[in-house]
Amino acid sequence: MISYARRIQTAVAAVALAALAFVLPGASAQAAPVSPAHGHPGGPCRNGYVGLTYDDGPTVATRQALLTALRSAHLRATFFEIGQNARANPELTRAALRAGMWVGNHTYTHPNLPQIGDPAAFEEIASTQFVLQRVTGRAPTLFRPPFGATSDVVRADVASLDLLEVLWTVDSRDWAGASTPDIIAAAATLQPGGIILMHDWVQNSVDAVPAIASDLASRGLCAGRIAFTPRDISGAGTIFHAVAVEP
Repeated sequence: MISYARRIQTAVAAVALAALAFVLPGASAQAAPVSPAHGHPGGPCRNGYVGLTYDDGPTVATRQALLTALRSAHLRATFFEIGQNARANPELTRAALRAGMWVGNHTYTHPNLPQIGDPAAFEEIASTQFVLQRVTGRAPTLFRPPFGATSDVVRADVASLDLLEVLWTVDSRDWAGASTPDIIAAAATLQPGGIILMHDWVQNSVDAVPAIASDLASRGLCAGRIAFTPRDISGAGTIFHAVAVEP
């Protein structure tokens, strides 16, 4: 049963969502057709899947180049979008889906959610659900808290919106100025099921895509989608329940 406090949060979020109401042309975005997975013994995905993720977009300066690089390398990735960025540049968000990528929720303005607390934290997540559904025609199922900062309250908010919290097992540190070789080296430590944190505004991460693809192929790994697991996954200084699986 939904608690009284949760009802209040939902009502507050509804007001926030109403304030964000807008009309976007062509809101429905269809993902590109996906070839059958090749996870059979001896196939290219014989050792499993990893999750390539890019936060903070869509970024005008680099998004299209990143999509082009991923498509050329036959890689798929998950883009955790900031709501206000997606609202300002909806076509770039839709372009990710058309390229066969997945789009997740990364809050509306990228705050530290435990610091701002509820109801503001709930509004940040719920508002972005609204925006991304209007932009893409589908509700996101994945959520990443900015900075990886989470709490019991944040996780309750996430669960109430039927979202899966996704952190990471490898941090590329592209946000801290990591070089392209450093980002490639970080990706080379990914293990089956693992998830790497990158950002769509970092040119070095765009430049790293071909070498990341080559390394994964040499290890019998493919880029997969992210899904729930009951197992405890350690990463970003906490435990979460998401892994990369066959698309």
